[in-house]
Amino acid sequence: MFKKVNRIEHKRNKTEKPKKLNPWIPRIFNHQCYVTFLTGCYSCLWKFRQWEKTKVGFCCCTWKEQLFCPCLVISFVLSLMLLFLWIETSNEYFNFDWVTFLGRGYWFFWSIFILSLAGILTAYSSLLLLLGFLLLWEGIELYLHLCHKILVLLVILLCVILMFIICKFWKERWLVAGLSLQIFAPYVHLVSITVMVILFWPVAFYVAHLEREVRMRRYRMTHSEKKRLKKCNVITRLRGLQVAVGLPFLLILLSVYLMPLGIYSPCIQEKENLGPKPTIFGHRGAPMLGPENTMMSFEKAVEHGAHGLETDVHLSYDHVPFLMHDFDLRRTTNIGEVQPESAFENPAFFSWDFLSTLNAGKWFVKPELRPFYNMKPLSEADKERARNQSIPTLADLLTLAEKERKFVIFDLHRPPPKHPLRHTFIRQVVRVILASKIEQHLIFWLPTHDRQYVRSVAPGFQHVGRLVSVKTLAKNNISIINVDYKKLFPNGLRDYKAANIHINVYTVNEPWLFSLAWCSRINSVTTDNIGLLSQLNHPHFFMTPKFYMFMWLLADIISVLFIVAIFCFHWRRETKKEKLFETSSTRTDTQSGIENEEDLHIAMKPPARVVEGPWTLAALHPALPKSGKQHQGHFNVAAPSKKPLPIKNAVTPLKPGKHEIQSPMPTTIFELTQAPTRQATSEATFQTTLPTLKVDKPTMPSIEVPYP
Repeated sequence: MFKKVNRIEHKRNKTEKPKKLNPWIPRIFNHQCYVTFLTGCYSCLWKFRQWEKTKVGFCCCTWKEQLFCPCLVISFVLSLMLLFLWIETSNEYFNFDWVTFLGRGYWFFWSIFILSLAGILTAYSSLLLLLGFLLLWEGIELYLHLCHKILVLLVILLCVILMFIICKFWKERWLVAGLSLQIFAPYVHLVSITVMVILFWPVAFYVAHLEREVRMRRYRMTHSEKKRLKKCNVITRLRGLQVAVGLPFLLILLSVYLMPLGIYSPCIQEKENLGPKPTIFGHRGAPMLGPENTMMSFEKAVEHGAHGLETDVHLSYDHVPFLMHDFDLRRTTNIGEVQPESAFENPAFFSWDFLSTLNAGKWFVKPELRPFYNMKPLSEADKERARNQSIPTLADLLTLAEKERKFVIFDLHRPPPKHPLRHTFIRQVVRVILASKIEQHLIFWLPTHDRQYVRSVAPGFQHVGRLVSVKTLAKNNISIINVDYKKLFPNGLRDYKAANIHINVYTVNEPWLFSLAWCSRINSVTTDNIGLLSQLNHPHFFMTPKFYMFMWLLADIISVLFIVAIFCFHWRRETKKEKLFETSSTRTDTQSGIENEEDLHIAMKPPARVVEGPWTLAALHPALPKSGKQHQGHFNVAAPSKKPLPIKNAVTPLKPGKHEIQSPMPTTIFELTQAPTRQATSEATFQTTLPTLKVDKPTMPSIEVPYP
C-alpha cells in the first residue's frame, strides 16, 4: 500500500519558515521559576520544592506567622502615612533644612533624605504585602524570613519615632496635609474608586471560590454528615471567610461612593465667583534665581512681575539698616573664610564698614549649598553676577522699589542687648525710609513696636497686623494682615473676608497651595518660587460643581458596571467548574454502581461446578461429596460458603482408558462468566482465564474439587 501525500500541505511546509525557539525562555519564564522567585523573596528559600497548597477555609500559616501578619500591615500603614505627610508638606522643605542647619552647622537636604527614606520604607513594606498576597493566591503557606521580620519591626520603630518628632516639633505639618486634602479630595475620590475596582478582582475571585467550595462540600456529604452540618464545621468557616472578606469591602466601597457628600474644596465653585489672581511678594527677592536678600535677587523678582518685595532688616553697630535674615553670617556670607572666630556673632555687632566687605553670593553658586533642591541651574552670566554680590542696605532696596514702584514689606529685628539702638531702632529705620523719598503708601509697616510714633511721623505708611481678632484690628485701625497660611485657613478666614481685610499669606511655594489661595480669594502671597507662580494664569484643580457632579456620577456608574461584570465573570467561571465536578462525580458514581450490581449478580448465582471432561460423570451434574479429600492435583473453584448437601446414591465414575489418561493439570483460577445458550434452562459454563484476580472486586471463597 502506498501512502497518499497531500501536495498542498507539502507546499506549505516548504514555504513556511521553521520557528526559532529560544530554549532559555521556557527554562526561565515558567511557573516553577515564578513560585521560586516568590518564596525566595518572601522566605529566602531559593530552591524549588513541591509546596503543599493550603486548603480553602483553613489557615494559610502557623500561629506565629499569624501574630506577625498585623505587624506587616501596621508597617505598611505607618510608612504610607509618613510618605503622604512628607510629600504634601513639600512647601516647608526649606524651613526644615534651615532649622537642621542651625542645629548641625552644615547645609544638607535633610528633607529630601527623609522623603527618600519614607519612599523606601513604603516600597519595602508594600512589596512584602504584595509577595504575601501572591503566595496566598498560589495557595502556598506563608513563612516570612527572620531578616524580614527584624526589618519590619525596624520600619515600625523608625516611623513611630519620626511621627513623634513631627507631632512634637512640627504640628503644623498636619495642618498642611489637611489643606492639601481640600485641593486633592475630588481627585482622591476618583483614584479611590479606581483602586477599589482593581481590588475587587481578587475579592470577587476569592468569594466565588469559597462559594464553589461550599457547594462542592455539600454535594459530597452523606446524610449523616449533613446532620452534623448544624454544628461548627468547615462550611461554617468558609461562610465566615466570605463575610469577613466581602462585607468590609462593600462598606469601604459604599463610603467611597458617598465621599463627595463630605468633601469641601474651595476650588469647586462657579467661574464667576472666582476671585482675581493674588498679587505676589518676592520673599527675600527671588531666592531661587539669585542669592537671597541681595540686589540681584530683588532685581530678578522685579523682572518676573513681583507686586512687592519682602525682606528682613538688621541694624549694624554704627546705625546702618542692612538686609539679612539669619542671626549669624555663616550661611549667606564668607565670614568663615574672612573671620572664622566671629562666624557665630550676631550681625548687629559688626560695623557696616566690615559688613560691606563680605561676599554674599559665592555660596549660592556652590551645588552643595544651593538653598532649594528643585531650583533651575543658573546660566554662566548669572553665576558670575551672583559671585559679585554683597550685603545691601535698606536704602538700596528702597531706591529700587521707588524706581519700579513696588511695595516693600519687611521684618525688623530688634537689636540685641548692649546695642546702642536697642530702644530707638524704630526711629532710626523710619528716618532712613523718609530720607529715601519713597512714596509712603508703598511701605507696608509690619513692626508692632511704637506704632503711635510711626503714625505721627509717617501717616502714609500702611500698617499691617498679625493673626488677631477682627475687633483688635478695627481698634488699631488696621486693614491689612500678614499671616502664616498654616494658621489662617483653619482660623477665621471667613471673618476676615467678611470684614474686608486685605490678607497676605506666607510662604507659598507650591502651585497647589497658590491655587488654594486663589480659590479662597486671598489678596496676595509671599513666595520663594516667583518664577513659577508668576506664570500661572488659572488655578490648578479648579472645576465647577456641575462638572464635579457629572464626574462623580459617571465614575460611580462605570465602577458599578465594572464591579458587576467582574463578579459575574468569576461567579460564572466557578459555576462552570462546579458543574464539571458534578458531571464527573455522577459518571464515577454510575460506573461504580454498575460494577457493584454485576458483582452482586455474580454473588447471587447457584454454586459453581467444575467441568472436568466429557468422559467423566461430573458432566452429569453430580453433587460434590461432603468428605472430599485433597489430591496432588486439584482445582480452586469459586463457590458459595454454604456447604452442599451430601448425595446418598452416588454414581461410580467411569474409568478412563489407558490412551485417555493425561497428566494432572496445573492449578488454575477460573472466573465466572455467563455464556449465552439457546435453551432457557441451560446452565452457565466456566471459562479459564490467565490474568490474576483483581483485588478491588469482591471474590467468592474457593473450594477444592478432587481430581479423578
